[in-house]
Amino acid sequence: MLNNPVWAALSGPQACFAEAAGDAARYSPEIAPFGALRDPADPAGWRDLSTIADTVVLTGPSINPLAGWETTEVLAGVQMVGQSMTGVDDPDAVVLTESDVPEMLDLVARAQPGPFRKRTIDLGRYLGIRGPDGRLIAMAGERFRLPGWTEVSAVCTDPEFRGQGLGARLTLAVAAGILARGELPFLHTVHDNENAIRLYGRLGFEHSGDVVFSTFRNTATP
Repeated sequence: MLNNPVWAALSGPQACFAEAAGDAARYSPEIAPFGALRDPADPAGWRDLSTIADTVVLTGPSINPLAGWETTEVLAGVQMVGQSMTGVDDPDAVVLTESDVPEMLDLVARAQPGPFRKRTIDLGRYLGIRGPDGRLIAMAGERFRLPGWTEVSAVCTDPEFRGQGLGARLTLAVAAGILARGELPFLHTVHDNENAIRLYGRLGFEHSGDVVFSTFRNTATP
């Protein structure tokens, strides 16, 4: 299931967020750029995907597109799981809501944690820490949710406040909420982000495998 997490999410707990056709599904573009195929080797799935997406990011092992699609970007990543970790609630963390989305998007623009759109917050619980002036300076939350697992995502800190452990605190706080539901946390990060990989390792996450984030374009689309 973790080898194809987006399919497990969109065909399971997050089906309510799916735009689906046959053996293909994607999140609404306002939520996330990710999509999935039941079986990336099946031409039928790619044909189904072409009816719902012009451009899409697929997550999992290296994928070769079939007829009608071309690869436009490939980003190597790693997947880490928190099967034996312990989450820690943070008294300074506040639950972020829809009214906080403009600030969240502004923080994402400064910190560049990866894809986060104006409705990404719909996918799960997001926590933030505010600075002395009340400005949002760090956040983390939940993205892909599949049976028994929830992904920790959008971990980021304003560059001005890095080095204070805010990202680690929020990662543990988000993991605490996941574990309290009886689920296990997992996450993704890019392969060359060695600092993040070391940090997540210290927090109790373990490497479970390499993944590839591949962006594909539908060449049949004018």
